[in-house]
Amino acid sequence: MKTLTVALMMALTAPVVAQQTPEKDDDRGWDGTGEVGYVSSSGNSRSDSANAKLGFTFEDDDWKHEFSASGFRQRGEVVELTDPDDPDSGERVLKVSANRYELGGSTARKLDERNRLYTSLRYENDDFAPYDYQATVSVGWGHQLIDTDTTELYFEAGPGYKRTKDAVSEESNGSFIGRGKMEFETKITANTSLVDTLLVESGNDNTFAQNDLAVKVAMNERFAIKAGLQHRHNTDVPATRKKTDRLTTVNLVYDF
Repeated sequence: MKTLTVALMMALTAPVVAQQTPEKDDDRGWDGTGEVGYVSSSGNSRSDSANAKLGFTFEDDDWKHEFSASGFRQRGEVVELTDPDDPDSGERVLKVSANRYELGGSTARKLDERNRLYTSLRYENDDFAPYDYQATVSVGWGHQLIDTDTTELYFEAGPGYKRTKDAVSEESNGSFIGRGKMEFETKITANTSLVDTLLVESGNDNTFAQNDLAVKVAMNERFAIKAGLQHRHNTDVPATRKKTDRLTTVNLVYDF
């Protein structure tokens, strides 16, 4: 828990640091951000988890290109019998209980200041989800509903195609889907922002929804602390799997 304590202390002191740093220029071109978080506990029980995110954006007057990658891995302590016939032969070992990574990218052609046409790709691999992988391609229309100095609200909607592999039956299936995405960000204070991203991919077999809600506190123009809550939901899952997964994170963010 030392990592979590340090992160919270940095977040509390961030407003003082942020006041001493000028705001970052809003220049078009290449932009990027990276996040990393790690939590470890030991003593009567052991566990650890790590998550990381990386994103790149290139924007000019006519185009906007985005690429993202993320991963999450968690281990927890369990008791395993070295001798199945001896109940006292238990041994504590760390076993992986979550392992997921995701890759995504999009290209958008700007029609005007508010509207654009986009193509989006997303691939996800999860060892402990109802689906071993989900791969999606989508095209559609994007609209910037709000774009001010303090608040941004952007929507995407369009048709797509999804390919999935069931974790239980190991069967692969493809289907046409409808895809929608919302990106929202607003400044609460000069150095604190509320960010929310909602993605929905809906087809005949399953509807996948992911919502990422976070509070980001800037320490200076490069570093920030972000506390996030992620919900992932699949409507059609095997009886042995849960429909909703939740993930709480406290990450160190670097903007470059």
